[in-house]
Amino acid sequence: MPTRKRTYHSKSGTRESNVQPYSVREFFAEFPDDDACLKRIMEVRYGLRHACGKCGVESTFHKVSNRRAYACAACGDHVYPCAETIFKDSRTPLTVWFYAIYLFIATRHGVSGKELQRQLGVTYKCAYRIGMQIRKLMATADGFEMLKGHVELDEAYVGGRRPGKRGRGAEGKTIVMGAKARGGRIVTKVIPDVRKETLRGVVLDTVEKGAVVSTDELYSYGLLTGDGYQHGAVKHGAKEWAYFDYRTGETHHTNNVESFWKLFKKSIASTHISISAKRMEAYLGEFSFRSNNRQMRNAMFDLLIAAL
Repeated sequence: MPTRKRTYHSKSGTRESNVQPYSVREFFAEFPDDDACLKRIMEVRYGLRHACGKCGVESTFHKVSNRRAYACAACGDHVYPCAETIFKDSRTPLTVWFYAIYLFIATRHGVSGKELQRQLGVTYKCAYRIGMQIRKLMATADGFEMLKGHVELDEAYVGGRRPGKRGRGAEGKTIVMGAKARGGRIVTKVIPDVRKETLRGVVLDTVEKGAVVSTDELYSYGLLTGDGYQHGAVKHGAKEWAYFDYRTGETHHTNNVESFWKLFKKSIASTHISISAKRMEAYLGEFSFRSNNRQMRNAMFDLLIAAL
């Protein structure tokens, strides 16, 4: 699929967006039926031509009529592209699954179970299952790599509000931790508390030693310098949102990771209303995947299919 860039005009001049657009018209042109969907799965997982697992011949594989299978041209052995994937044993058409995946990558705020039900024309139970399977797939496809360079850390409290309780430690909320490399990836995780031992463990498992780390003034972050990080803390309580460290030449703030949490919280409130602590990791995986791959929307499909 050719990459097209969008040009934006403003008072400050003209700029070009690097985001690869993928319209609903392009989607349906590419995947008009189940055979087209199955072909894409086969191409990404095995290739239409590869060494047959049974006869060993480098052979072309062709679609088997009325089955979700491809057959070896040399010996006729069948390959089932949907085996051991989220599509296995599902009677839901592949076009429905693929359109659901498209809806997930085409939005910034996620898709609720009720919206999937309306868009796909299936029962709520089916829509909810499809949504959760796609979220888990997104988390798998996103993979993991240690963050380096300049990394921003911030924890957030997600969940229902209770009157009379504000700030850190608010009851009834799930605590989530985010680490965002400037100009790079974000890693998110549910954590039980904000004690030093907990936050230090997350940082050591997520951020390469030697990296520059920006946080707020939470006391639990105070030992990061001793762990081999260049740590700078912004004092939000004193209305300080950023500062320049003349000793290192680094500007410390947590604006990027805070922007991610702002989008996440607004999306929950507007799209999902609420998320249980049990399901929080799945939703974090979904939003992290979209954030980390936001510049290549039409490639998200193949990333997800390859992770099946």
